Amino acid sequence: MNEDLHGQIHAIGEAARVAARVLAITPSSTKDAALRAMADRLLEETESIINANALDLEAGTKNGLSEAMIDRLRLDEKRLKAMAEGIRTAASLPDPVGRSLKEWTKENGLTFRKISVPIGVIGIIYESRPNVTSDAAVLCLKAGNAVILRGGSEAIHSNKAIASALQAGAADAGLPASSIQLVPVTDREVVRILCEMDRYLDCMIPRGGKGLIETVARHARMPVIKHYDGICAVYVDKVADLAMAREIIVNAKCQRPGVCNAAETLLLHRDIASAFLAEAGKLLLDYGVELRCDAAARSLFPDHLKANALIKEASKEDFHTEFLSLILAVKVVDSVEEAIAHIDSHGSHHSDAIVTADSSTAEKFLQGVDSATVYWNASTRFTDGGEFGFGCEIGISTDKLHARGPMALEELTSYKYQIRGSGQVR
Repeated sequence: MNEDLHGQIHAIGEAARVAARVLAITPSSTKDAALRAMADRLLEETESIINANALDLEAGTKNGLSEAMIDRLRLDEKRLKAMAEGIRTAASLPDPVGRSLKEWTKENGLTFRKISVPIGVIGIIYESRPNVTSDAAVLCLKAGNAVILRGGSEAIHSNKAIASALQAGAADAGLPASSIQLVPVTDREVVRILCEMDRYLDCMIPRGGKGLIETVARHARMPVIKHYDGICAVYVDKVADLAMAREIIVNAKCQRPGVCNAAETLLLHRDIASAFLAEAGKLLLDYGVELRCDAAARSLFPDHLKANALIKEASKEDFHTEFLSLILAVKVVDSVEEAIAHIDSHGSHHSDAIVTADSSTAEKFLQGVDSATVYWNASTRFTDGGEFGFGCEIGISTDKLHARGPMALEELTSYKYQIRGSGQVR
């Protein structure tokens, strides 16, 4: 064990715990002033942040990062202005802390009040995008939490510069600089150390690949809010508006295929499968989508499409896969019940949709699919904090406790009970 590193990370945790006690009783006006100061500092430090980002871009190019990854890593004035605007938007949102969730009085005169409170200290481990540093810090602070951030090595210089500006803004408003802390080293042992720090950390939120999430979930001694695969399905029912269904599946698959709420599976009722594939299948192929089809689906393509090289035989594994690219698994089913059963056994409980004109079938799907978000006649691409009206988000939780779906301010709080009496004893 690296004792120096262990001590360094524990010192960060201790400082975060002290800051969390301050933030828990900080009024909304002070938190909002801190957020506005953080936005100002971010813009004031634009040059230094971009210079730091240039070091990451240079290293990423040298290390062979893909063009997509380089683009996610890149910062410029426009992106920094958008980050600052996001911070100011968060400042304008209602404070999620101190809300009265429920109140009642017992016969003995005791009054009970259930109120929202901060979680405390949140650890967030993430990869790639440096804007997550800002989003995570801002949301946690607005909800009265101290945060310890551990970003990926590919963005270390950018993350340090952003976190420094945010810390300075918080301090300008009188909040502890340790309200927001970034682990300044990229040693992989840091993840294990953080996972063992249940003395200081109340919750861990990993954002990244499946390997990272599984590592954190396996080692953490505190609750973990996971953001697992997005194996999202669209089911086209026998009485669907096929033109609507075509638009929905093209949007869900093609608009941004590399995100967690993109469709990965297309389920077609047998009665409409042939007609749908003749139109929508051709359109998907025109977009360059590789269609991995079960035997029934492959047989239903019109003759002039069957020879297309993008139409392939699906393996069993394809229906369990988050492709994050222009690949779509296609299966024919005989009923909405079969579609629901397929999603339950093959999906990831993230986002799933039905397209149908039958309200009773839609309700059966909405009730029967056990996913964080379930859609009727709409694209799965709406699973996003901004699209839900929450503002920026920490991520999409596929857990059931304590948060599910897009996680924003409200999901970064817990609750407690306050009981007021006049001398009652039991």
